[in-house]
Amino acid sequence: MWEWPKFMRKALWIILPVTLAAILTPCARADSVTFVTPSGSTSGGQPVDASATFTMGSGVVTIILTDLQTNPTSVGQLISDLDFVLSSGATGTLASSSGQEIVVEPDGSFVLGATVATGWAFNATLSGGLQLDVLGTPTGPSHLIIGPPGANSYTNANGSIAGNAPHNPFLNQTATFMLNVPGATDSTTVTSVIFSFGTTPGNDVPGTKTAPEPSSLALLLVAAVVGGVALVLRRRLGGLSIRYI
Repeated sequence: MWEWPKFMRKALWIILPVTLAAILTPCARADSVTFVTPSGSTSGGQPVDASATFTMGSGVVTIILTDLQTNPTSVGQLISDLDFVLSSGATGTLASSSGQEIVVEPDGSFVLGATVATGWAFNATLSGGLQLDVLGTPTGPSHLIIGPPGANSYTNANGSIAGNAPHNPFLNQTATFMLNVPGATDSTTVTSVIFSFGTTPGNDVPGTKTAPEPSSLALLLVAAVVGGVALVLRRRLGGLSIRYI
């Protein structure tokens, strides 16, 4: 019967625990979670596409809110609000926010501006959730988040976007929000998300959670360990004589 060499058995005892830890860790706790609008979602009869990625920490929640709808036709397709519920932490304050300004000209061309504070408000809702919203703020109705242009410009944009002074400038595709949320931990989960679009209340689309991805750090650790063990095995196997008992 063939017998594993002693050093190979030791190598397996190194690889297996590290590999299992890397696999099981993201299943037990994901550092971040992303919600998206379901495929085919509409608001006011027009297609919308958005995502919100939440990253949890001790007393801190970071949200990256993105409009993915390419070459929108009207302002009703632009993100103006995000409502969400956390498993822990129902109050908080906005520590900071940022987004790049973009002005859409009357002909659909655009001019990119500086990265600025979004001007969005952060509120607790009566239903026990939290809300990021630009409508009703001194900044609104500008600074809605607009999706990417077509090939070179917003060729589909109507008068609610192109050259509309009250709505310009928009935020270019993505806005980032840093929230102080007492009670939040890295184990806090997001139990529901609702995206809102346009300047008219009621254009709401519930978000769905995407599958969490494995931790990149864990995968790199596995690769490093396996690579190191493989190098040792290669050197040792050069002079190995297989024994049978």
